[in-house]
Amino acid sequence: MPQPTRGRPRAFDRDRAILDAARLFWRRGYSGTSTRDLTAALGLSTSSLYAAFGSKAGLFEETVRTYAERYREIYRQAVAEQDLRTVIDQILINSVHEFTQPGDAHPGCLLSSAAMTDSTSTLNTGAHYAELHGWNERALHARIERAAQDGELVAGTDVAALTGLVQSVVHGLSVRASLGTSREDLLTTAHLAHELICRQLTSPAP
Repeated sequence: MPQPTRGRPRAFDRDRAILDAARLFWRRGYSGTSTRDLTAALGLSTSSLYAAFGSKAGLFEETVRTYAERYREIYRQAVAEQDLRTVIDQILINSVHEFTQPGDAHPGCLLSSAAMTDSTSTLNTGAHYAELHGWNERALHARIERAAQDGELVAGTDVAALTGLVQSVVHGLSVRASLGTSREDLLTTAHLAHELICRQLTSPAP
């Protein structure tokens, strides 16, 4: 009589594991997410989870860094554009698209998630996000300052204030996304904000 065969174990997909873990951390925070919750969601044994990530804290750290860096990349690409109008447009529009990624590919808007303020001893989440926001703001400030030197801005424009305005709009869009505002509505707001902000530019709209 043939012996029954076991089904093949599910192949370990690190990217998928990080996404599934991020969803739990986003909803429940670090303290509210148990190792048992994680092993059940990821389909891993406790020993396998520790082998892959070192610890629950190690998994949390990798999760935060993985998704936070996607926001930095938005700014990195935008500030490389040749005119400031396009820089601001890309920051606002691409941020909205990142904030509203479909649930099967993104855990949620980590920039404004209250759960992410519940940090571990391994990773100071608040400090990490402060560094991320600081890098983004410095990159944008430098780009706006260059635009001012190149004559793209209305004379006397306060570079720091304009930088802060763009950043405030981005953060506001993030909060609204976390509250469930649709991508379409956020894009409408982003386009209007872009139009109003670009009134500080000396060049006419294309």
